[in-house]
Amino acid sequence: MKRILQYLFLVAVSFNATAQTLNLNEPLSTNSKIKKGVLPNGLTYYISSTDVTKDAASYYIIQNVGSVLENDDQQGLAHFLEHMAFNGTKHFEGKEVLNTLQKHGAVFGKDINAYTAFDETVYNMNNIPTTPELIDTCLLVLHDWADDLLLTEDEIDAERGVIKEEWRTRQNGGMRILQQSLDVRYNNTIYADRMPIGLMSIVENFKYQVLRDFYHDWYRTDLQAIAVVGDIDVDEMEQKIIKLFSPIAPIKNPKPRTEVNIPDNEKMLYGIAMDDEVTTSNISFTIRHPKSLKDETVGDLKESLLNSMISSMLSNRIKELTQKPDAPFLGVRMGYGSLSRTANNFSVNVYPKPNQQHEAFKSAMEELNRAVKFGFTPSEIERTETEFTTYYENQISKIDDQSHARIASDIQNNYLENSAMTDITKDFELVKQIFASLTPEEIHNHLKSLYTQKNRSVFVTGVKGNKNLTEDEALSIIHNAETNPNLVAYSDEFAGKSLMSGISLKPGKIIKEEHNEAIGATTFVLDNGIKVHYKFADKNKNDVSLNALSYGGTSLLSDADLPSASLLGNFVSASGLGDYSATDLEKVLAGKSASSRVKVNGLTESVSGSSTAKDVETMLQMAYLRFVKPRFDADAYDVLMGNIDSYIIRKSNDINQKINDSVTVSIYGKNNPKKALFTKEYVAKVSMDKMKAIYLDRFNNAADFEFFIVGDIDKETLKPLLEKYIASIPTTDKKEQWKDNSVEWVSHKIDKDVFLKMEDPKSSVRIAYKNDMKYSLKNNLVAQTVGDILTLRFTETLREQEGGTYGAGASADVVKRPKEQAYIAVSFDCNPDKVEKLIAIVHDELQKIANGDINQVDLDKTTTNYLKERKQQQDYNRYDMSLLTNFYREGYNMNSPENFEDIVNNITVKDVKAFVKHVIKKGETYEVVIKPIK
Repeated sequence: MKRILQYLFLVAVSFNATAQTLNLNEPLSTNSKIKKGVLPNGLTYYISSTDVTKDAASYYIIQNVGSVLENDDQQGLAHFLEHMAFNGTKHFEGKEVLNTLQKHGAVFGKDINAYTAFDETVYNMNNIPTTPELIDTCLLVLHDWADDLLLTEDEIDAERGVIKEEWRTRQNGGMRILQQSLDVRYNNTIYADRMPIGLMSIVENFKYQVLRDFYHDWYRTDLQAIAVVGDIDVDEMEQKIIKLFSPIAPIKNPKPRTEVNIPDNEKMLYGIAMDDEVTTSNISFTIRHPKSLKDETVGDLKESLLNSMISSMLSNRIKELTQKPDAPFLGVRMGYGSLSRTANNFSVNVYPKPNQQHEAFKSAMEELNRAVKFGFTPSEIERTETEFTTYYENQISKIDDQSHARIASDIQNNYLENSAMTDITKDFELVKQIFASLTPEEIHNHLKSLYTQKNRSVFVTGVKGNKNLTEDEALSIIHNAETNPNLVAYSDEFAGKSLMSGISLKPGKIIKEEHNEAIGATTFVLDNGIKVHYKFADKNKNDVSLNALSYGGTSLLSDADLPSASLLGNFVSASGLGDYSATDLEKVLAGKSASSRVKVNGLTESVSGSSTAKDVETMLQMAYLRFVKPRFDADAYDVLMGNIDSYIIRKSNDINQKINDSVTVSIYGKNNPKKALFTKEYVAKVSMDKMKAIYLDRFNNAADFEFFIVGDIDKETLKPLLEKYIASIPTTDKKEQWKDNSVEWVSHKIDKDVFLKMEDPKSSVRIAYKNDMKYSLKNNLVAQTVGDILTLRFTETLREQEGGTYGAGASADVVKRPKEQAYIAVSFDCNPDKVEKLIAIVHDELQKIANGDINQVDLDKTTTNYLKERKQQQDYNRYDMSLLTNFYREGYNMNSPENFEDIVNNITVKDVKAFVKHVIKKGETYEVVIKPIK
């Protein structure tokens, strides 16, 4: 007893010493891997060196300028200006920004893009090769975006139609509801009147000088930051930036860039909106809090940590309720996050089941107030601390694998909101000290500080014909939850259980080990007949992936079983695993970074998983249980089917769902069992017994699966784990193959117009061709090339020349299974008045290519992109997983130049012509056009 008391005394001394060393006013650490500077003209720059993608860099310009800075006659011009950055600059006239970068393998919309928000506009050029020429080119593009947009009248007029079509494409019931919510969300400030897309009446008619004035006023060096992230020399890059950007003169007498502060409200704000296309409700309850833009301290880190812990624990409690069949809601999201530049939100978003708005809101508010009144249990807090500790450990282990986008996000937050760019290893030391001194009372008090009486709002997305939640009813439910004497503390009795508790294993043996020199892989043959193909890969540190594949899939099922098969993955995921429900499984796995999933596709079924290196054993345990002890939970089934019923109601009036369903029926017929619409009648054919039977049929023999494991785990560590778990799975000698389950179109030539009622009229066009073609690696790459060339041409014609669509999606493919066939497909939304003209252009462009009218520059752009992307893909573990899978399943080595580089380098105009000519000349075709009822 004396020794125990001495030990406890030492622990207490250590605890107090730790607590005393934590200075909440101390500034947070600085990430030394990011260099930051400010030029005399006010422009800020950031440079970060990383070889996560070798020989490539990403470039960003962050404009502290968004739609809130627009005058009434400028609504939409911040976004319009973003478009104009790609339509002519001093050194890159017309479309030369895109043309120049595309010649080096960049793709518009993926590698080259931008976005406009309320408070900022950000441009990016990602994963550009770091040749000296391209580094200088990208910096010059940034320079022109900062100070040298041409804004010619012809280009402005051409872009008006593009933006109108972007608005048309995005406009739907959900967007109209969002627009109506802004007054409540932002307390009637300018945010409510400055949706970045703007007003089309202004976009279509503004005078040229109004846009130029906005550019002059706001695109200026004191409101700009540039960032370069990638495989570069920091010092050399800094000198280039100083030399190129310093001559930009600062604007004289600049307009003040003020922040929009959302005023306090003592009375709860309330709003409700309904739309004919929205048939399910949701309720948003928020409490607004001020966001500090001051330099961050240890105290800020602690506050952020508490906010995240509380969000996590509340979310876990809600998940438990959601997984009960009698829950009145489909889901609830509780958490703390950003609302605007100067405000955060503590929010509760409730998604009620049909006609249960009041019950759902009541249940959610009672659960929140249970935590506000009683706090959290020690076991909840312990699990959360374990999860957060694991998160930090994993992030530190992968610190050199952070993507360009992740680093750029930290930079952006630093520039726009003064968030600290910290050293995560030093943050973790602080977090451990915070955890050491953190008490349940402190967490409880912090939650109570978030649950304030002022700055509250409730916004209801209502449904016409339903009993929607009124303001008085919302206030009454909130008050009753806060004063409910019958609320009791949350009980958490789950503790001390492991994933394999009560399971008796009979480990097997590795009976054969073969090394494959060609791809650097090893195949283990286990004594139960399973083959495991393994490759060590630490391109992504601390990551391990598993994939087990078997042929069969739904092709071996009867049509009557297809509805149940389509929901099988959802059901299994919701059921949990082994002895544990989905709720308890999360608790069992607390602090573990491992997951597993199952899928049944058309021709295959699979078990996949991922983990960190230290949790590979847990990942393999989960894979074992997927075969040996799957779980089929009746409550999970009831919850799933309730959610499906609500989903069917939600999609019933959604215009995009109606469009997709109309296209499906036009192509495959109304009652095609393999292409059935997701309706009440379809769901009525689903049963839990069928799901269970399908699962047990598809996953009854692990020896029919090939296992692939790739990642940061050495062979000798992996081998005993394979013997313990994978070799212990019971197997049979049965092997299966897929059957031809292809679905024919209703006719060889389909030409159909479908008329739908729409709130905001648009036409939606779907065009496709198919024909028999033997599959080969070359044919597949030629097909991909055709799709990308078509995309370039349609961007130029349909979008830029005609202004008739925001963008056309074009693709081509050669499939190997179940039938060897080639496809070409084109789809786009557009102005109904231009639909016939645009369709004619599509067919004309296809015929031009079939006749050999192909721009060599477009071909070069696409093939250069393939070579660039392949080189960059090889820097990631997932490439090695593809390498293994293709070698053993498809019979070719991705690393061999003859299987990729040689093919790409030798694709010719003649190949592209021949492919298109073959597919469209005697192929089947459909043209389905959705039009608005006038």
